[in-house]
Amino acid sequence: MHLPAAEVSVVIEELTRVLLRQVAPVRGLSLTAAATLARLDRDGPARLTELAASEGVSQPAMSQLVNRLQELGLAERRPDPDDGRVVLVHVTDDGRAQVAHRRAVRAERLAALLDRLGDDDRRALADALPALTALTRLAAEPPENTRSEP
Repeated sequence: MHLPAAEVSVVIEELTRVLLRQVAPVRGLSLTAAATLARLDRDGPARLTELAASEGVSQPAMSQLVNRLQELGLAERRPDPDDGRVVLVHVTDDGRAQVAHRRAVRAERLAALLDRLGDDDRRALADALPALTALTRLAAEPPENTRSEP
């Protein structure tokens, strides 16, 4: 079965834009700060270089972001127990609470939108969840070949 990649791309881009604007909490953290906290919450402590790479920002930019998160009490730097020369960034309990709050707000807002869909559309979305999850995992992997980005 051939899926129209251009059409899927447009729909995903538009859905992302709408979700970021209408569903995500607007006050407080930037998208990059929230994503960094969510990554730390999900995957555990990380080096600054790993965080910068995963969020697609420079190391100095991530250092400034982590400084802000530290000032807000949402993250902290600690020495790596296996290598004292390495510093790991950890999410704090307040940071975890912030992530949980953002997720709860998003879920509540998204539920309100889903409730407005008909039964067939809700069923189609539920059926598509495994494929969307697989697509997300594939997108997170390093590319098999290098294509130039437009």
